[in-house]
Amino acid sequence: MNRVQLVCVGVRIVIKSACSVLTRFPVGVWIALLLLAMATAPIKALAQNEKSAPELRTADDEFSRQLGELKRTFADLSKKFDDSAQTIEHLNSADTARREIEELREHVGKLLAAVADNGAVWSLGTKALRRADEKLKSLEQETRFKQEDKQFLIDRWRELRTATEGAIKELEGARREFSELLRKLQTNEDFIDELLQIREHQRALDVIHTLTDGIRDASEKLKNLLGAIKTPGA
Repeated sequence: MNRVQLVCVGVRIVIKSACSVLTRFPVGVWIALLLLAMATAPIKALAQNEKSAPELRTADDEFSRQLGELKRTFADLSKKFDDSAQTIEHLNSADTARREIEELREHVGKLLAAVADNGAVWSLGTKALRRADEKLKSLEQETRFKQEDKQFLIDRWRELRTATEGAIKELEGARREFSELLRKLQTNEDFIDELLQIREHQRALDVIHTLTDGIRDASEKLKNLLGAIKTPGA
């Protein structure tokens, strides 16, 4: 007898022995075991379902949160698109710089008129000095006061007149300097206009950078949402 035949004989003997052992148990025992197996199977499945239910709810909540955040981001980004378009359109227009130049020219004109020779500022000092002279003249002819009181008042007004002359000199120096600076400003209007246009364009760049950051933020949130999506059976 070869090796294969020996193996077959051994298998038959094992199977026959197992059958003889199993037949010793009553049929009721086998029925009870079968019912027990059928009863425990749904319990195990229910336990597995109950275990996975919180995980599913957590995943659903996270997805809903990401979706809501993405909607808000899209709404904000849409507003940024509109605001950026309006801002760029406004900055590309030369009206802003032109309007500022016109306002500057108007202010310079008024100030020059005020600080010009014989202008409003010049007349202020002249009026103050005239007032002191008139007061001194009237006091010298005053007869209501005692001589010592009258002299006291005259001395005080003489001091005020001297102080007024000093103040007028300071005012005159400031007036002339300011007038020269205003005239220089007038001659540089074109250069100032170019500087204003540079400033406006820098603002346009800031708008573009801000819009770029908004788009990248929305893209990142969209990637996270798409990564959280699972197809059935995945």
